[in-house]
Amino acid sequence: MDMLNRYCGVERDPRGVVRLTICNAGSLNILGSAAINGVREGLETLAAEAAIRVLVIAGQSAKSMIGGADIKEMVKLDQASAERFITGLRDLCEAVRAFPAPVIARMPGWCLGGGLEFAAACDFRVAAHDAKFAMPEVRIGIPSVIHAALLPRLIGWGRARWLVMTAATIDAPTALAWGLVDAVACHGQLDAEVEKVVAMLLECGSEALRAQKALLKQWEELPLKQSVDLSIGVFGRAFLTDEPRRMMQGFIDRKR
Repeated sequence: MDMLNRYCGVERDPRGVVRLTICNAGSLNILGSAAINGVREGLETLAAEAAIRVLVIAGQSAKSMIGGADIKEMVKLDQASAERFITGLRDLCEAVRAFPAPVIARMPGWCLGGGLEFAAACDFRVAAHDAKFAMPEVRIGIPSVIHAALLPRLIGWGRARWLVMTAATIDAPTALAWGLVDAVACHGQLDAEVEKVVAMLLECGSEALRAQKALLKQWEELPLKQSVDLSIGVFGRAFLTDEPRRMMQGFIDRKR
């Protein structure tokens, strides 16, 4: 594993799949400011690599991808430093949300608070059979903020309200039923389940997937007519590459 910095280990395979492992953040991968900035910088570095087809985010610890934000750091904050801290976490979540290629969150064990906000900003979430999820901020005197705003879009207002206002913990089957995660692995099969998603993405056009991800991000924020109309130009620009012709011809040839 190559280290981009103290907090980011990277493994690459010949298919264009990159695994970014969050390192040196303790047994639960708890993120303080230094780790938050390190992982964001790693994501920004990788975002410039056009050859990346799929990015998988993992934790060095088997207990979590990201357990949450560092309470030991937060307990010392005042208003100004609290806003600086949460801005850093916002920027980390936005870096993964804006990553140009598809991003898969590999989620064993616990995923709490800021860790769940980061996962929500990924494109796909694959959980271990015994994974647990919660937004416990209100139990420690703070609201859930920043990319918790994605939760109503993922799971609906009622379920999002339940998570952020009761601080309840839900298990992996519940998270799957709610749409909080996309797949739940059988015991010992988390990497195999992640690979299933990777394989599906690799069957798709890499440029098409990047365009589709960018469109989805715009669709989240734009009115319907603007979303429809801007798609026309994106469709046309797809034909500036040889990907549509090559992949369509391959489809036609297989049908002969």
